[in-house]
Amino acid sequence: MEQQSLFESYKNEPLASRMRPINLEEFAGQKHLVGEGKILRRMIESDNVSSMIFWGPPGVGKTTLARLIAHQTKSEFITFSAVTSGIKEIKKVMEDADNNKKIGVKTIVFVDEIHRFNKAQQDAFLPFVEKGSIVLIGATTENPSFEVNNALLSRCRVFVLKELSRDDIMNLLKRALTDDRGFGEYKVNISEENLKIIAEFANGDARSALTTLDMIVINGEVNKDGTINISKDAIEECLTKKTLLYDKNGEEHYNIISALHKSMRNSDPDAAVYWLSRMLEAGEDPIYIARRITRFASEDIGLADTNALNVAVNVYHACHFIGMPECNVHLAEAVIYMSLAPKSNSCYNAYMLASSDARKMLAEPVPLVIRNAPTKLMKELNYGKGYQYAHDTEDKLTTMECLPPSLKGKTYYNPNTQGNEKKFKERLDAIKKWKKAHEE
Repeated sequence: MEQQSLFESYKNEPLASRMRPINLEEFAGQKHLVGEGKILRRMIESDNVSSMIFWGPPGVGKTTLARLIAHQTKSEFITFSAVTSGIKEIKKVMEDADNNKKIGVKTIVFVDEIHRFNKAQQDAFLPFVEKGSIVLIGATTENPSFEVNNALLSRCRVFVLKELSRDDIMNLLKRALTDDRGFGEYKVNISEENLKIIAEFANGDARSALTTLDMIVINGEVNKDGTINISKDAIEECLTKKTLLYDKNGEEHYNIISALHKSMRNSDPDAAVYWLSRMLEAGEDPIYIARRITRFASEDIGLADTNALNVAVNVYHACHFIGMPECNVHLAEAVIYMSLAPKSNSCYNAYMLASSDARKMLAEPVPLVIRNAPTKLMKELNYGKGYQYAHDTEDKLTTMECLPPSLKGKTYYNPNTQGNEKKFKERLDAIKKWKKAHEE
């Protein structure tokens, strides 16, 4: 009964809300931004925060980080919703922020899912960001280059938040079990292995992990001494089918996505659809699968069928619009298309070869002949001297060398003869033959 009264008192406040970090030390993950000495941490600690956009998947701490910034910099914190906030509401808050600025009070305006705001709503923030009345912090799961107005984006710094690691999630879960804000007042008996199952199930989403733990503990078996026992069977019952996709190391998840990828590469549509269905029926996120297919379209098909990438991107957007279960047919269309498309990894190989050289030669200077010369001094230093403008020639080709001297003659792109790439190979061979003839 004691346990029930505790849970009853918390019924309106989920575990994820109770465990929201109160300082940067409690904040999980994103060490590349908020670790000791890192850029965003320095900005916060020096109270030199400018407008910014947090871009990352759900549950990685975008809203939490914005709240921590407001708290640490002693600013007013105002949130906006794309659904409920019109132009009139935005302008009213902006006027209040103007007044706050006059008395020395900073205002941080947090816009969750800023990609859902229309152009007019985004434009309403612009003049107040420009004159410093507010610090705008936007959060988005979508690429801000496509979803945020250029004028607003140019005045904001974009920080990319990464999916949380399993260790990050494990640390969160353990803290929730020992912290008084979580279940610290109660003895919860749960094994390390079972915590790993919850962490794997969360797929990098802290909110999902804490919500799952909340549900599992509340439904746990209570001993006479008040200990709450959490068994693997109880976890699997709460997680339903999705747990079947993951083992304690998450290995099966990666095994099946590997099976899907290799079935498409092997031009086997039947196997590809089977492994796709295994993932979807086990509860895998369709967006994750769509991302992997998009990668496959360039890595394993590339220029052999330039429409493959179009298909993959279109299916990715279709999954966003419709979601499960309806988007299963879009994903099936994509994996069948990828399986039957001609294959080429020439683009992938070209990049890997070039990146290997690039890492070794980061200080290699750009040849003078292909440098721009916008100033008189640059021209005097021979920037752009001898540049050959291909459009001025009959064949639209020149013998100008664009690689650094140390890499002259190096070949990265080696096309095969599959699908459309046969045409690219013929074109490349003709270009090389022309250059050789004209160099001689």
